[in-house]
Amino acid sequence: MAGCISRAVTLKGQTMRHRNSGSKLGRNPSHRRATLRNLVTNLFEHGRITTTLTRAKATRPVAEKMITLGKRDTLQSRRQAAAYIMTPAVTQKLFSEIAPKFADRAGGYTRIVQAGIRVGDGAKVAILEMVGYELKKKEKKEKTKKEEPAAAAS
Repeated sequence: MAGCISRAVTLKGQTMRHRNSGSKLGRNPSHRRATLRNLVTNLFEHGRITTTLTRAKATRPVAEKMITLGKRDTLQSRRQAAAYIMTPAVTQKLFSEIAPKFADRAGGYTRIVQAGIRVGDGAKVAILEMVGYELKKKEKKEKTKKEEPAAAAS
């Protein structure tokens, strides 16, 4: 009985997920890592991404660790960030623009805003954005009025 406490309880060949936090995102480890890398790269590139709530919650700590690397700004931290972020331009942006913005902030660089439910499959959708991100409104082009055909004919 004493040895029973330390062993994982097996049910039909599977062990219980005790002390295994975090979502697997329905992917194998390499695919999950690639998904997170892509999400972090897109977050830094655009400042704001729309994704499922589960993916946003999984991406947030990774993105915050990358910003902390950017704040450190050593050769080693640049190499670690470059090894994780997909494009060199985004790595450069992290160290030159993003990290200096958060120099005086001790964590909490991103925010998750729930955005409702996706129509196709009912998944909870969230917006993952950097703190201080301002949505740039696109300028609307003025429509040119077409001359009335009746007035032009007479």
